[in-house]
Amino acid sequence: MEKISIIVPCYNEEKALPLFYEELIKNIKDFPKNIDFEILFINDGSKDDTLKIIKNLSEKDTRIKYISFSRNFGKEAAIFAGLENVTGDYVTLMDADLQDPPSLLKDMYKILIEEDYDAVGTRRTTRKGEPVIRSIFAKLFYKLINKMTSFENVDGARDYVLMKRVVVDSIISLKEYNRYYKGLFSFVGFKIKWIEYKNIPRVAGQTKWSFWKLTKYALEGITAFSTVPLVFSSVIGLIFCLVSFLLIIAIIFKTLILGDPTSGWPSLVCIIFMVSGIQLFSLGIIGQYLSKTYLEVKRRPIYIIREKSNNFENK
Repeated sequence: MEKISIIVPCYNEEKALPLFYEELIKNIKDFPKNIDFEILFINDGSKDDTLKIIKNLSEKDTRIKYISFSRNFGKEAAIFAGLENVTGDYVTLMDADLQDPPSLLKDMYKILIEEDYDAVGTRRTTRKGEPVIRSIFAKLFYKLINKMTSFENVDGARDYVLMKRVVVDSIISLKEYNRYYKGLFSFVGFKIKWIEYKNIPRVAGQTKWSFWKLTKYALEGITAFSTVPLVFSSVIGLIFCLVSFLLIIAIIFKTLILGDPTSGWPSLVCIIFMVSGIQLFSLGIIGQYLSKTYLEVKRRPIYIIREKSNNFENK
């Protein structure tokens, strides 16, 4: 009997969870009888009744398992914990807010068993309902990171991907502390087919992704998979060295040949401020990579489990 594992990261989703569970069960009922399901909820340090609701659901449905973190470690840690602890032949990730429609799961599974693909992913073709500024920056981010990396990051791609076990094992073999799931998924390769759908608003609750958090996440993705920013800072430094050398020659020529002494301290102050800003910018880029190295070498755990359900199998 084949098994499909569904990983659901949760952070303060008490309003959405009952609606999500109802919709999920309605859709997996249509699967063949020889398909078993494993539903793993990851409580990422929620401060509301998310864990209580998960426990209540697990009491009435033996297919449900849960892991509860000691604090909020972030969605990337929750995804990694899920991938490490599921046992299915096929594994998928879903958000509890129903922006990842369970109705697509049957089509995704059908593609995997009938066509020569290792994974089936979903991507949004619209961003209706999102702030305009967020949509603009998201598109710019994907264009930027695709120019900086050697593999494709699909614009609008969701974490909602149905994968064969070989893909899951490849992702969890990457033990790095600073994790950017979309990048890791693209990095391991394999054959993937994308299913497109229009954006679906949250069914309940508030988004946990502020503009600042999304900006930090974008920087995480760029620094995790590209060293182009370091090259960029080096090129800027080289350009300024060449410009300063040419300006020195021009000043000497102007003073000695034309007899026009240099003057203008305001322009000099502006130049100093500009060059200092470039230096600090470059140091900031180097600092980002240094901080990533610092976190990696400490080898702290990606997540810490406070409690989990008793129905886990020995892998």
